[in-house]
Amino acid sequence: MYFELQPTLEDGVIKIEPLKEDDFERLYRVASDPLIWEQHPNRDRYKRDVFATYFKGAIESGGAFLVFDKISGEPIGSSRYSGLNEKKNAVEIGYTFLARDYWGTTYNRALKTLMIDHAFRFVDKVHFYIGAVNVRSQKSMEKLGGKKIGEVEMEYYGETSKLNFIYEINKEAWVGNAKVP
Repeated sequence: MYFELQPTLEDGVIKIEPLKEDDFERLYRVASDPLIWEQHPNRDRYKRDVFATYFKGAIESGGAFLVFDKISGEPIGSSRYSGLNEKKNAVEIGYTFLARDYWGTTYNRALKTLMIDHAFRFVDKVHFYIGAVNVRSQKSMEKLGGKKIGEVEMEYYGETSKLNFIYEINKEAWVGNAKVP
């Protein structure tokens, strides 16, 4: 079965659309806040040249999204699918960031729920690689039902290798827990 890596998805809170090259400026306006990146493996992504490398990797991935607040219509962040592995029946969701005004709200859950629900139409496992220093994202993943299954040194597109924790959500567990707040 063909996994559509860049569908347009929406619910009552957010809308995600395929990221396009001409989205750079409006996504960079969100990403230029240094506090967004303080726990990420590359803390300099708020700098234009560093973000340009991140953005190029997003475009080349073929699975990146621009995330919108559905009510205001404003872009609020990005996420992507990557690492589709048909043999392991799994896909990765990651490189996610949201504007600080949306932290601690329902937006991250809404984003991940849309992406996980879509992924489970095609695969049985979703993996998340989260920087070892990114405690905020680790806690968020655990609230979604993600289980830490390992650690790996990995290189992000155009960046140096960093320690990441691997979290997994499997389809069977998600179906039972997906809508639990």
